[in-house]
Amino acid sequence: MATERLADGGEAWRLSGEWINMTAVAASKRLSDLGRGQGGALEIDLSKVAAMDTAGAWLLRRAITDRRSAGGEVRVTDGRDARYSDLIAALPERLAEPRRDPGRPATLFQRVFAPLGKQMVDIWQDVVAAMFILGSTVRGAQLKLGRKSGVSPAAVVHQIDRMGVRAVPIIMLMSFLIGAIIAQQGAFQLRYFGAEIFVVDLVGILQLREVGVLLTAIMIAGRSGSAITAEIGSMKMREEVDALKVMGLSPVGVLVFPRLVALTVALPLLTVIANFSALFGAALVAWSYSGITFDTFLSRLKEAIDLSTVVSGMIKAPFMALIIGIVASVEGLKVGGSAESLGRRVTASVVKAIFVVILVDGLFAMFYAAIDF
Repeated sequence: MATERLADGGEAWRLSGEWINMTAVAASKRLSDLGRGQGGALEIDLSKVAAMDTAGAWLLRRAITDRRSAGGEVRVTDGRDARYSDLIAALPERLAEPRRDPGRPATLFQRVFAPLGKQMVDIWQDVVAAMFILGSTVRGAQLKLGRKSGVSPAAVVHQIDRMGVRAVPIIMLMSFLIGAIIAQQGAFQLRYFGAEIFVVDLVGILQLREVGVLLTAIMIAGRSGSAITAEIGSMKMREEVDALKVMGLSPVGVLVFPRLVALTVALPLLTVIANFSALFGAALVAWSYSGITFDTFLSRLKEAIDLSTVVSGMIKAPFMALIIGIVASVEGLKVGGSAESLGRRVTASVVKAIFVVILVDGLFAMFYAAIDF
């Protein structure tokens, strides 16, 4: 770009080269320096411009508008068939400001209850999605095993290994510590009444009826539930779920069904392991802290619990497994196209699964009390 002074006191811009999007930044800075504090007549010569697109034309249109706003006259000359000058003239002088409708201000009632209503709608949508996944899973359970059925036994066994077998060490360690802590605290409090032997009843009933299955489900929700959401969510981000639909396969049958079956099988078995680990930890603490031998601990445990104590806790395990798997799958299928969405859904999966698991455990406790079980 070359500039020169005209005889009438104005100036002329002799433009050359390519005025396109790739050079728009440098051209904008040059035009800004030329137009700063300038007035008077202006002549723009486009005869040597090799190429121009909308970005370059808009820069010149803006410079022309600024000069005319300052009171100067602008002439555009184009040696060709006036295609560049016509493009510049076709652009508006200013970009239209978006119209913002302020609308009516929200009332206090709307500000208070609108978020609540949105939460209720979201909960209803989650329930509908969970029922869809549960129904699709039940339908998948009716399929015959085979190469053409879409149900892969190998996938189920693989998920059992990942969610069940590999979770055994952390479940055993956690349950051992929980049983030891309950026994120590119970013995410490019962010592004032001379009833330390009843710590066996406390640990046995509490662990087998409530704590064992509940803490195991919470651990699985944090360990395996988050993994399910992350796996399905990453597949959703990479459009692998859409690819399964294009291939004629059901994403629920391929991705969700093996994981739900694996959780339903693994969680009761992990609960059994957790109960044994907790009772062993409690027996060890009772022997070292209160002098209760292992033989005394086992004999008292047989008197304190019966079959209903064990069954009442084990009945909850399949329900909690289904809850964890369904909640994790629903959140995974809701992942958008960003990593932020994936992290948000994984967090929501763990929080919702733990909340629903505790809620269901409370409902079971109320049900058992109502039927005197």
